Amino acid sequence: MMGETGSGKSTLMDILMGLLAPTKGGLFVDGIPINEGNVNDWKRYMSHVPQTIFLVDSSIKENIALGVPLHLIDDDLIFEVAKKAYLFDFVIKLPNKFDTNVGERGVKLSGGQKQRIAIARALYKKSDVIIFDEATSALDNKTEELVMNCIEDLKKDLTIILIAHRLTTLKKCDLILELSNGRIIQRHRYADLIDIQKK
Repeated sequence: MMGETGSGKSTLMDILMGLLAPTKGGLFVDGIPINEGNVNDWKRYMSHVPQTIFLVDSSIKENIALGVPLHLIDDDLIFEVAKKAYLFDFVIKLPNKFDTNVGERGVKLSGGQKQRIAIARALYKKSDVIIFDEATSALDNKTEELVMNCIEDLKKDLTIILIAHRLTTLKKCDLILELSNGRIIQRHRYADLIDIQKK
């Protein structure tokens, strides 16, 4: 999803997440309308990875399974989602591994490591849909590429929705929606957008 500031990307995201009801039309998933009666069920299927990741001053494991009591955390699932989020190899080299404290707001971690914890968190929740809201915009190019490779691997099993300002962030998307003034004005493929830019 792409568009200038104020084009409606955030509003559309809020509608997709069930936080806002559309003023016209409706939100349909597999032909089923999302309404007050089932919106909470729909929310359980999705996770949101924002630009600024919320981390508590606790262990990596507790941040992945955020909100789950320590004694109920599934360590096998923690390992599984960490591998899918390209996080496992980094964490396993730490002295305290998954019990390593991240510090207040994740001060002990890099931006890319925080993003991968957020991805692992979404996978731990067993979400079917993950929305990335400008999630890589603050990363350097090398780290963004690593995170995008992780997202590319995930899209085989999940529905991934990316909101981005940088066109290159969208290069592995199957479909790109361009918004303007609260409307979808174009549907693109990445290759077509590159061709347009070259002309």
